[in-house]
This record gives sequence, structure tokens and C-alpha cells, in this order.
Amino acid sequence: MHNSVIILEDEQPRMDRFIPTIQALDADLKIVRWLDAHVMVREVDAVLSDACLISLDHDLYVGEDPGDGMDVANHLATLSPCCPVIVHSSNTDRGRAMIGELEYAGWQCYRVLPFGDDWIEAEWRNLVKSIIGM
Repeated sequence: MHNSVIILEDEQPRMDRFIPTIQALDADLKIVRWLDAHVMVREVDAVLSDACLISLDHDLYVGEDPGDGMDVANHLATLSPCCPVIVHSSNTDRGRAMIGELEYAGWQCYRVLPFGDDWIEAEWRNLVKSIIGM
């Protein structure tokens, strides 16, 4: 059974909202998170077989050179699609480019714009719920 939600997100306040939102949907879901796109590219292949969903941000500000969500999208595009992907970046152009790259490679993609005080608990949650059939 695929029971991991993979997340590229460097902002802890967002993670503090993603975690309980995911756990409220299904307490058995495991959360695998990266703050750095380069590290994620090196490590993500090992956990993809357990993934039911990937959620990617684009702009990362942690560390000296954390890369960005496009680095991860480019890497995923070289692999066989294994689960849906949500791009949750406010960077309109780069988010669109990430989706284009992934869709061209056959991945099923969705977009959630992180606007408003409850976008994680409302729009992102509802999309996740529908994607993973909760």
C-alpha cells in the first residue's frame, strides 16, 4: 500500500499546518519532507515506491543553495510516474513550468496556489482528499 506523502517545503510554519492536515485525513499516512531540492533529488528515488502523493514548492530559501522545485520536477520527469503531484508554489511562472515538465513526462499534476490564511486546510486538503480517495 502506498502510504507516504512526499513534500518539498522549506517553511516550517507551512509544515506545522501540512502535518496535522495530513494526519486528520489518515493517521497512517507517513510524511517524508525535504527542505533542499538537491538533497531531495539524491534521496527521493528510495521512497517513491511508497508514495501516494508528492507536493512541491518552487522557491526555497533555506541554506546556501537549496535549488528549487524545478530541479525536483526535472528529476521526476526522468522517472516513471508513480503518483499524482501537487505544485503548491506562489511562483506562477515556475509553478506552471514544473507542471509542464511533469505532465509532458506523463505525471498527473494539480496546482494549488498558496493564498489566504487557510489554503492548506481548505483547498490543498480537499484536493488531497479527492486524489487519494478519502
